[in-house]
Amino acid sequence: MAFRGWKRLLLLSRENILDKVWRSRRGGPSLCWKRCCHWSAGKSLDPEVRAFLEENTEVTNSGHLTPEIRLRLLTPRCRFWREKPDLWPYGDPFWAIYWPGGQALSRYILDNPHVVKGRSVLDLGSGCGATAIAAVMSGASQVLANDIDPIAGMAMILNCELNHLNPFPITIKNIINSEAGNWDLIVLGDMFYDEQLADGLHHWLQKCIRIHQTEVLIGDPGRHQFLSHSICSQLHKVIEYSLPEYTRQENYGLTSSIVWSYQPSNSLE
Repeated sequence: MAFRGWKRLLLLSRENILDKVWRSRRGGPSLCWKRCCHWSAGKSLDPEVRAFLEENTEVTNSGHLTPEIRLRLLTPRCRFWREKPDLWPYGDPFWAIYWPGGQALSRYILDNPHVVKGRSVLDLGSGCGATAIAAVMSGASQVLANDIDPIAGMAMILNCELNHLNPFPITIKNIINSEAGNWDLIVLGDMFYDEQLADGLHHWLQKCIRIHQTEVLIGDPGRHQFLSHSICSQLHKVIEYSLPEYTRQENYGLTSSIVWSYQPSNSLE
């Protein structure tokens, strides 16, 4: 199965797969997660994993909204674009796709550095780490990237190296429903793919706003699961970007992506 078909499976089944992961890790993290719950700037990567990722991804800065950022992604020139999905040894590589919501957030931050300059930023569901990288490039005083996949954390460190940045802290755990962190800004892209996860995000983000007056920016290309959720009534459109042709082709008809500001009218809800 070509990776294009594999990517379609990831896109269509993402809500089922990742929702199970988020909920299972809330109850009892796996051994791998326990070992990799936090990556710091000085942490070295497993040489075998590094070699695998370097061999089976392509360094690219084309086909997406942020040519300033170089990323290791799965592209048509990669072996696993053609291989069967079950041959990938490290779980579904959602991080290896630069999703449209994350592209819009990263573009917006690069174009508007005042949004993050001198501020603490949490990149929730960071994936390849592009939005966190954009925040560092734009002068954020503190950046924490969060993703539940330990391999995503390793890929983010490689992507920091590509962009000549010291790796930012990365936490590999489900922080939704945990104590609200004191962040100036939370950014999240392409996270509203499942109703239960969306509900959890909605209430957790409200708590962050209520307790810490946190600002929240959400990137999404307008998928049905997002537009049909009640959170949309509390969003204000910040900017809309036309997606590059390559991204359009790889996202089955999506033509644009939007950055939204989340401003709940009643954060005590």
